[in-house]
Amino acid sequence: MAKWHLFYGDGRKPSDKTIEPLLSSSPPWRQFGNLGAWLEQLTPEQQEKVRQRWQELRENNQDAHKKGKNFRIHTEKKGRKQELTEEAKELLDAVNAAIYLRRPLLVQGNPGSGKTSLAHAIAYELKLGPVLTWPITARSTLQDSLYRYDAIARLQDKEPKPISEYIKLGPVGTAFLPSEYPRVLLIDEIDKSDINLPNDLLNLLEEGFFEIPELIREAKTTEEKEFTLRTADGDLEAIIDQGKVICSAFPIIVMTSNGERDFPPAFWRRCLRVTMPNPQAEALKTIVKAHFDNGENNQTTIPFQRIEPQLDTLIKEFLNKDSRATDQLLNTIYILANIDEKNADNIQRIKDLLFKSLGDDV
Repeated sequence: MAKWHLFYGDGRKPSDKTIEPLLSSSPPWRQFGNLGAWLEQLTPEQQEKVRQRWQELRENNQDAHKKGKNFRIHTEKKGRKQELTEEAKELLDAVNAAIYLRRPLLVQGNPGSGKTSLAHAIAYELKLGPVLTWPITARSTLQDSLYRYDAIARLQDKEPKPISEYIKLGPVGTAFLPSEYPRVLLIDEIDKSDINLPNDLLNLLEEGFFEIPELIREAKTTEEKEFTLRTADGDLEAIIDQGKVICSAFPIIVMTSNGERDFPPAFWRRCLRVTMPNPQAEALKTIVKAHFDNGENNQTTIPFQRIEPQLDTLIKEFLNKDSRATDQLLNTIYILANIDEKNADNIQRIKDLLFKSLGDDV
């Protein structure tokens, strides 16, 4: 394993002394807002509130804990040892290079290969709080991911309120807020986007900032220069200076793609690209045991003991499918582990149902 790695993909948690200096530093050509200068503009009370928010985010890691803890990088058995596959080594190198270089990571691969789980695993291992997620559809726009301004509600309100009451940051806007540590941002299935969206992202990915025109106009016409907005984290608040959001720690961006389309060359250049390998037998065993046989929940551990002797056979049957997703295997094991032995005649029908190839007709 390379010594420069921060992320290992095996559930370990590096010590704060190891990760903090690296997470808070970046290459000279990928440095953006000055965190110290931004904090100095705030009152002592505001500074304390911001620091508490950062601490809460790192401690409030339940979402990443649930979805990222059980992620396992792919290994294969060599002799008596489990060793990383070549594809797994390439994946780890790509993830860690993206973290060091503050570049987005574009992860391609088949549905169900673990692309989405990778983002949660990064947040879990590096203790970076919940993952900010932007699920892409054909109607997704960069504007909506940055912030939303409810102008209609403002017009309908009888009593005037500050304009900041009507603006909420989206997942991407929240990820680019000034912070001591980077947030993890998952842009899921970007290949489903409108053809123009990758080009719309270019300036943000290169410059690390965006503007909120409604707040800029407000700052110019009133004495108000600082605005407190709600974030995509729920009720958390962010202090915006004169309508400009400049990141101080470029977020760790994981973009997933099922390979359904190509992207513009300018977009390729701004990303590190890697393919998520399909897990093979040994990797699937590790993944299954991480989810079921972890000793933390008797409701899952005890039934799993019943199915464990059949695990090799189940995995072999699963791998014989042309198109598959890992959660199909997990779903099947969960059902079979909880079936009463008297209903054993249902096992093959259940496997046929849950192992149905992703390309099969209903």
